[in-house]
Amino acid sequence: MKKIIVGISGASGVELGLKFLHALPLEIEKYLIVPEHAKIVFEKESNITLLDNENIGAITASGSFKTDAMVIVPCSMNTLAKIAHGIADNLLTRSAAVMIKEKRPLLLAPREMPFSAIALENMLKLSTLGIHIAPPILGYYAQTDTLDAMENFFNWKMV
Repeated sequence: MKKIIVGISGASGVELGLKFLHALPLEIEKYLIVPEHAKIVFEKESNITLLDNENIGAITASGSFKTDAMVIVPCSMNTLAKIAHGIADNLLTRSAAVMIKEKRPLLLAPREMPFSAIALENMLKLSTLGIHIAPPILGYYAQTDTLDAMENFFNWKMV
């Protein structure tokens, strides 16, 4: 069975992360890492293993736990900067560090605009390491007319 780690960081765009999670096929084993204040929302999900972001010793923090990919959607600039500079001070950033170390697919969806020069440098650094950077940018050719349709378009591109 395929396994994927899904992280949600930042306050804005949480719905995008939820929609991505729900767009994944049911047969994929999902491990979700979210900030403390968002846990209540996810506790009702039956097919998702919710992990404590403060538990840096959780299963996803080890390279011996084989996962097929990790996605952080949305990815805050704080989380992106920590990952770019090797700061693994919580489960989300530690799991991302493991993905980089093990050369496994990692996709970050930074959701802030405009991007500062520092954020762009961090994205470039991560991109040169093989990390996929996929900001949730509107595809005008998709002819979407609602926010929901735009989010679905973006998630379709990532899944």
